[in-house]
Amino acid sequence: MAEAKFYGAGFPYLSHLDLQGKLIVLEGNDGVGRTTQIKLLRQWLEGEGYAVSDTGLKRSPLTQPGLAAAKEGHTLSPLSMALFYSTDFADRLERQIIPALKAGLVVLSDRYFYSVIARDIVRGADPNWARKIYGFALKPDIVLFLRADIDNLVTRIIHGRGLNYWESGMDMHYADNLYDSYRIYQKKLRDQFDSMAGEYGFITIDADQSIPAIFSQLQTNISHLFPPQKPDSE
Repeated sequence: MAEAKFYGAGFPYLSHLDLQGKLIVLEGNDGVGRTTQIKLLRQWLEGEGYAVSDTGLKRSPLTQPGLAAAKEGHTLSPLSMALFYSTDFADRLERQIIPALKAGLVVLSDRYFYSVIARDIVRGADPNWARKIYGFALKPDIVLFLRADIDNLVTRIIHGRGLNYWESGMDMHYADNLYDSYRIYQKKLRDQFDSMAGEYGFITIDADQSIPAIFSQLQTNISHLFPPQKPDSE
């Protein structure tokens, strides 16, 4: 990554950062398979000799307990939740992601602020405002958008961990049941990802393929970030 680049002003007290690591982001709908691919990518990269750190939404020790409690109570407004998530992201960026990149690690991020923007806009936030509050965000080296058909997504969820309140957008009252609400809500989220793809330079991966096929495409794109490995001298 070398010199850090931000989407806006960044952190004024962290200017002129020299980041030797790589920031790799996987984006996409709930249930698209990001977590599975993050695990495979970590195994692959560590096998290639790279030190790897991974992160994701709601992993800040500062905000995770409060976010969990807020979602259990369903009491905070969409605006309050948006600011809560931005605080979580800022803390992880400052205390986890940037230090790891300074140390030369490869950081795998299971979602980034793009997911939060998509959620905020679907819940009525002004698109420009939603983007501006992430002016402190570091620009990743690559963003890979796992894009899947909604029918496939809902099938995976039903036969996997099952539908839940927030992933189905039940707070938006699209439908009176999890199944229909999930389909409507996830379609709206995917529309937002599609609109951001060109703006933020996402590389779109067909996530309707098998797990190995998706992984192979991720490997191909990520390999461009690293210099070719020198063969061992005989």
